[in-house]
Amino acid sequence: MNKLFIPFFSLLLVFAIAACGDAKTAKETATAETAGTETAAQVEGTKTITLSNGASVTWIQDNEGEKLNPRSLFSDASDSLFESLNLPDGIPSSVSTFLVKVDGKYILFDAGLGAFGGQLMNRLAALGVNPDSIGLVYLTHFHVDHIAGLVAKDDAGNDTKVFKNASVYAGKVEYDAWMNDIPKNDLQKNIMALYKDSLHLFAFGDTLPHGVVAMDAVGHTPGHTAFQFANLLIVGDLMHGYALQKDHPEINSNYDMDKPKSAESRKRILQYARDNKLLMAGMHLPPPGFVE
Repeated sequence: MNKLFIPFFSLLLVFAIAACGDAKTAKETATAETAGTETAAQVEGTKTITLSNGASVTWIQDNEGEKLNPRSLFSDASDSLFESLNLPDGIPSSVSTFLVKVDGKYILFDAGLGAFGGQLMNRLAALGVNPDSIGLVYLTHFHVDHIAGLVAKDDAGNDTKVFKNASVYAGKVEYDAWMNDIPKNDLQKNIMALYKDSLHLFAFGDTLPHGVVAMDAVGHTPGHTAFQFANLLIVGDLMHGYALQKDHPEINSNYDMDKPKSAESRKRILQYARDNKLLMAGMHLPPPGFVE
C-alpha cells in the first residue's frame, strides 16, 4: 500500500467519525425539539396554532367531556334539514376559550364557565401558564359561560379576581345592556364591579392593545363582539351548531336574543372570513375549536 495513502485514510476516518457524531447530535436535538412540541400538543383539551404574524393561539376546552347541542336548541331548523345532518344525538360543540401569546404577553379571549364546571384553570396549569401572567382579557359578551371564569371564591367565600393583573376589555353596548336593561344580571353586575378598576369599554371598530380589532357581531346579545387579530377571527357565539349553521347561516339557536340580527351577523362574518382567508375560532365550535 502506498505510504501516503495510510495517513490520508486515517484522516478520512477521523472526519467520518466526527460527522457521525455531528449527525447524532443533530438527530438528538431534533428529537428533543419534536418531543417538546409533542408534549405541548398532548395537553388534554388544547391545541396551539402559529398565526401569520408569529404569535400563537391556543384553543382551551373549558367543558369537561363531550358536548352535543340538542335538536331542541335550533327551533328555526326544519326537521328534514336537521335529519339531513345525520346527527341524531345532537350537534358536536364545546365551551371554549382562546389564549394568544404575542411578544411574550398573554391575551385571553373569554373566561369560560368558572365555578359552573370550567376546566380553564386546570388547562392553564397543564400548559404552564399562571393566571397572574395574563395581562389582557377580551370578552365577546356577558353570558355566564363566558365571564364566570373571571371570579373564584376565597377562603371566606367571597368573590375574588382570578386574573389579578389583567385589564378586561368589554363592549360598551354589551356592558350598558347588561347593567341597565337585561334582567337576571346579578352575576354580571358583581363581576363587572369586581373588575371596575381594570375595566375598559370599547366601541365597534376600535383597535385594542396588540392590534386586536373589535367587530360588530350583534344579535346573539346586544353587544356581541368578534375580534380580529392577524389572520385569526374570534367569532364568539356566532354559531352553536357549526355542522348546521356553516351552510345555513339563516338558522339561529334559541340562545340568540335578536334572531334577525344574529342571522345577519353570521352571514356577514362568515363571508368576511372566507373572503380574507381567516382562521376562525369559536367558543362553541366542535373540538378543536378552529375552522378555516
